Amino acid sequence: MARLAVFNQKGGVGKTTTALNLAAALARRGLRPLLVDLDAQAHLSHVLAPAAAAADSAFALFSEARPLGALLRPVALAGAAPGGDLVPAHAELMKVDSLFGRGPRTLYRLRDGLDGHERAGAPRAVFIDCGPLLGVLSLAGVFAADRVLVPVSADFLAVQGALALEDTLKALEHVLKRRVERRYVLTRFDARRRMAHEIAATLAERFGPELCATRIAETVGLAESPFHRRDIFAHDAASRGARDYEALLEELLAAGFLEV
Repeated sequence: MARLAVFNQKGGVGKTTTALNLAAALARRGLRPLLVDLDAQAHLSHVLAPAAAAADSAFALFSEARPLGALLRPVALAGAAPGGDLVPAHAELMKVDSLFGRGPRTLYRLRDGLDGHERAGAPRAVFIDCGPLLGVLSLAGVFAADRVLVPVSADFLAVQGALALEDTLKALEHVLKRRVERRYVLTRFDARRRMAHEIAATLAERFGPELCATRIAETVGLAESPFHRRDIFAHDAASRGARDYEALLEELLAAGFLEV
């Protein structure tokens, strides 16, 4: 089973939306993915579950070395309850950098937690929702992952964030002793805007086959579904957003980038 870190060094590009809806697309197939919220803003957690105390969130993984399995919360995905599990975030995650630093015990805490959880039960797909800042939490997410999926909204600053992340991943190769496999996916794509097509062409030239063919359109349904605390499939399974994320899942599975 693949562990996917969803990351871009720019906020507002659809990281949480992508992690949530890819997991929901898997849940529709009868699988039970695991979502890990590493963003102190806890947007993914707010959509899926009631607020968690710091001691019952991802913060406890770093502060108390609590077993990952003790932090899991069943959540509804694609209208099924439970359709998956969530390790929720908490605002206390903002303190991880200052309290625990960047030593190996911190940077590999999530990886070790996932390894222990996997040994205790059946392997499953894991989606790690990283915050936009390059710090201990996002690095822990990348270190725990097999691959990185980079949502890039169709605007200039999001492209700059993706280019910065590419440099970061290259710099990490000597630490990880491997090249981190990645894919870039265009989100919030409005085909009526000339700039969106120019950005698509720029990314295709820069990243070649690592740019997903699937584009996630900017739609009302994708904007509305978090307000109703649902993924796009539970909100409107016939919507353009649902079709786009189903197509993205199919593309990642066909490429072997996501294994289930």
